[in-house]
Amino acid sequence: MNPSIQYAKCGTINIAYQTFGSGPIDIVYIPGWVSNIDWMWACPELVHFFNELGKIARVILFDKRGTGLSDRILDHATLEERMEDIKVVMDAAGSKKAILFGHSEGGSVSALFSATYPNRVLALMAFGIFAKRRYSEDYPWAPTDEERQKVYEMIENSWGSGQMNLETLAPSKAKDEVFMSWLANYFRSGASPSAALRLTKMNTEVNITDILPSIKVPTLLMQRTHDIDVKIEEGRFIAKHIEGAKWVEFDGDDHLFWAGNTDEVLLEIKHFITSLPQEIVHKKGLITMLFGHIEKVSKKGFKTDWICAIIMAYGGELVQTNKMYFVATFNSSKNATRCSMSLLEKSKSYDICTTMGIYTREGNLIDRCRMQMEDDYMIKAIRLQAHTNQILVSQTIKNLLSGGSIKFIKTAAVLNFQSTTLCELFVIDNETITESNNEFEKIGCPKNETFLEKLLQVIEHNLDDTDFGIETLCQSFLVSERQLQRKVKEVTGKSPNSLITSMRLNKAKSALLSYQDTVAEIAFQFGFSSPSYFSKCFKKEFGVTPTEIVAS
Repeated sequence: MNPSIQYAKCGTINIAYQTFGSGPIDIVYIPGWVSNIDWMWACPELVHFFNELGKIARVILFDKRGTGLSDRILDHATLEERMEDIKVVMDAAGSKKAILFGHSEGGSVSALFSATYPNRVLALMAFGIFAKRRYSEDYPWAPTDEERQKVYEMIENSWGSGQMNLETLAPSKAKDEVFMSWLANYFRSGASPSAALRLTKMNTEVNITDILPSIKVPTLLMQRTHDIDVKIEEGRFIAKHIEGAKWVEFDGDDHLFWAGNTDEVLLEIKHFITSLPQEIVHKKGLITMLFGHIEKVSKKGFKTDWICAIIMAYGGELVQTNKMYFVATFNSSKNATRCSMSLLEKSKSYDICTTMGIYTREGNLIDRCRMQMEDDYMIKAIRLQAHTNQILVSQTIKNLLSGGSIKFIKTAAVLNFQSTTLCELFVIDNETITESNNEFEKIGCPKNETFLEKLLQVIEHNLDDTDFGIETLCQSFLVSERQLQRKVKEVTGKSPNSLITSMRLNKAKSALLSYQDTVAEIAFQFGFSSPSYFSKCFKKEFGVTPTEIVAS
């Protein structure tokens, strides 16, 4: 009997997932291209592979947004949104920490997740992974634009007929009519032609080369030497740029890990898992930095409270601020970018001229609010290239968000910190920023006060009240719970309760770093019903316990 289908909610999108197996650890399988977790169980070769994994671990399967049994989407999904799918599925399955097993494009997302959330990853395993899907001089093994265009045409013209040139994915099975028929049905059931085309075009924009050195979790990279779909040089390149990665080449030309010499692949996986070190708490990971300079203020008595409020609403932590300058950290490039667009629109409404920049770096996950020499350098370098009322983002930010609704225009380049390599800069298109102004639709607020500002004021005023929740917020805005849920989600990307908890935790974290009160005192001070519940929420939000913060 196949495992039952369950659904995890990622915002408004339902992500289908299954769990099976009974081992002591969790493995989350992130499939490549398109998938259908129901159809996976119709392939004996894949079932055999899964059953073997299920003997040593609890295995979690899911269909990413837009594919299989998960909700369809109208826009392309960015790498960051795909990471959110992994996170919500792990949360729904009760998996605090897991081995990520990514295949092909799923390996690229797994790598990014491992760099961003290392304390939720026991290890990274990938098969047939690529770092880019577009040719460049520094990555000459990826397809050219002409080659990608042929793939687009194949999807448009042959998806329904089954003539999809699938033999290149599993040459050893090319004459196995049953297998090839299953594979064609698997892809067709995984996505419609238009959905497959959208996903393929999004994959063309994938570029994780910049984040590879930030991956610190134990890593196993596998590929067959004569893989046609992803060149072996691509796997070697990735292995070279991930410190300590184990690289294994198998004979053969199958891109699918469940075709060909699968028992050898399984043996390598089992050996890797059994030899993993004890659980590690990672202190460093990928962090997104947002800075802003206020160039001109037209009104007297200018205050910056609204800047802090908007940053906090998007899950950011303020690092430095004064009347003309601010720096904040985020664990999500999408949130940092949305925050910057909201800040720019708000600045314009106050007749304030600003410039902002966003970039990523490796940083301390426990104390994200610690400036580094790299920050001083990048802020100065990016600011010199920015014009008034522009938001500039680094190449890495653009790569992580490519395929989504935000449009980027290449504008300049700066040298990377302590490097001779260039970091290309992109400006966020004005049309994108204007569209974000919808987030500031006002409901039930005074003339010069946005919904977001009032929301944060009400929450901050009640942070120490353990009974404070959505009911009080509804009373403050004179709206129904449904209206409030929808509006808060639209503006902040979070539910009201999640936003309240996040604000409490960020305030509590700042208090912990001041080393003036005990963990228990801080728990009650910021509205948590008990120190144990506070510790549980804190660990989920930041990946470390309050005690570890104090001891750091």
